[in-house]
Amino acid sequence: MEIVRSHRQLAAAAAAAAAGGAGALPTYRAAPQLEVRLEEFELFAIDRLRVLKGISDGLSRGKRPEEMEKLVCELWKTHMRHQDPAETLNKDIISHFVLRLVYCRTEELRKWFLSMETTLFRYRFRLESPESQRMLMTEFQLPYKALPHSEFEVVKDKLSQVARSIGQSANVESVFFKVPFEEVPDLVASRRVFLSKGYAYVAMSQVVSLVVTQFRCNISKALVLTNRKWTATIKEQEKDRLTPIVEALSNAYFGPDYSQPKDAVEISLKDIDQLAKSSFPLCMRHMLDKLRENHHLKHGGRMQFGLFLKGAGLKLEDALAFWRAEFSQKVGSERFDKEYAYSIRHNYGKEGKRTDYTPYSCQKIISATPGVGDHHGCPYRHFGDENLRAALNKMGVGGHALEEIMDKVKNRHYQLACTLTFEATHGVSCDSGINHPNQYFSESQKVLRAKVGAVIYYTLTVFLVLCSYYLAELIFQFNMWGFNAQNQTVESQSTT
Repeated sequence: MEIVRSHRQLAAAAAAAAAGGAGALPTYRAAPQLEVRLEEFELFAIDRLRVLKGISDGLSRGKRPEEMEKLVCELWKTHMRHQDPAETLNKDIISHFVLRLVYCRTEELRKWFLSMETTLFRYRFRLESPESQRMLMTEFQLPYKALPHSEFEVVKDKLSQVARSIGQSANVESVFFKVPFEEVPDLVASRRVFLSKGYAYVAMSQVVSLVVTQFRCNISKALVLTNRKWTATIKEQEKDRLTPIVEALSNAYFGPDYSQPKDAVEISLKDIDQLAKSSFPLCMRHMLDKLRENHHLKHGGRMQFGLFLKGAGLKLEDALAFWRAEFSQKVGSERFDKEYAYSIRHNYGKEGKRTDYTPYSCQKIISATPGVGDHHGCPYRHFGDENLRAALNKMGVGGHALEEIMDKVKNRHYQLACTLTFEATHGVSCDSGINHPNQYFSESQKVLRAKVGAVIYYTLTVFLVLCSYYLAELIFQFNMWGFNAQNQTVESQSTT
């Protein structure tokens, strides 16, 4: 059922009341009784997912709190804002509950969504006015009251010492809350509160930790309940409508379409090995090495590597020749033509439904589950520690850069590990991050072309400078010759 545009304001108010949140920041306590177009269901979720993935990338890159606050503001403004505040609120609430449905389905998905939503709420809460913050505290029904003046005077000196130790003014805030220390683990861990007899004294400016703890607890419980409903009823009831959308969103890729090579770029058979050394990401290098070694790849590897080569600019005729040259060494040309050539043409949209298939994104590759004998997937996720180190050393990555990459792998930031590999091997920063193997290839080619251009520019500059020098020297010598000739003529005339 459709929300008529003239009723959007009323719908937003109803949504805010149902979802909780007295101000502009909802608490998402319960799903509102809103009727949403299927198109909005997906588009709103995608926009919010862009925000959450941006937050995830910022956190994995180790951005400071002030940098994260700026990042969250920019992401929210770019993807979630609308000229009409009612539309913004609708989108905020709808998108959260859609993604709650998307990310409730496994423990790994729940953990990621909970962390990102909590971080988003934390920074949005900080931007609220003190009045709105107090209203939100009431909304969460936190059982804490402001510290009485008499007790405040007793601990005032201790509070002042804590304030100085964290670089704040010695003039202590007058409003504090006395709470069990386990309610504010982040403040305790960073030693930003005074502790006494199992209680933490939390300033009004730090109350975000109290609210966020409660928010996280509520969302965590809600995700478990949503998963039960999804498994029990929703998945089957909506199998022809919502289920395909929900299952696709958790692995969604929002970057450029690499089904066709960018800028009409083409690569030939003779270029593949050289390009692999200079511009292929580790996952594609590994599959090429295994293909050369075994003259065979299983279906998952053929799909991942074949579509990558297609997106990089390998034409169908060259692709058939490339795979035939390798596979025929093991299965023979006749069997290749019967069993494998069709799937290659199919990937290029020349067989079956004539679908022009898109190369796999990093998210899809990371979520793969390679079996025994498979070589596809993401090396940063699926390789053991020793094998990954050896592969990175083979690419020329070592020292501090290698340890930094391994640290990101340990913390399951696989795409950031790939980004750091790109930066280490190319000597440039990649602020946008690597989200697709073909993006890695494309960015690598841009860097290499720029370096070649810089070398040519430098060489031409040196050549022109040398030419100018020799020309000036030649002009000088010519002038000197003219001057000497003139002197000789004058002397000759004087003698006569």
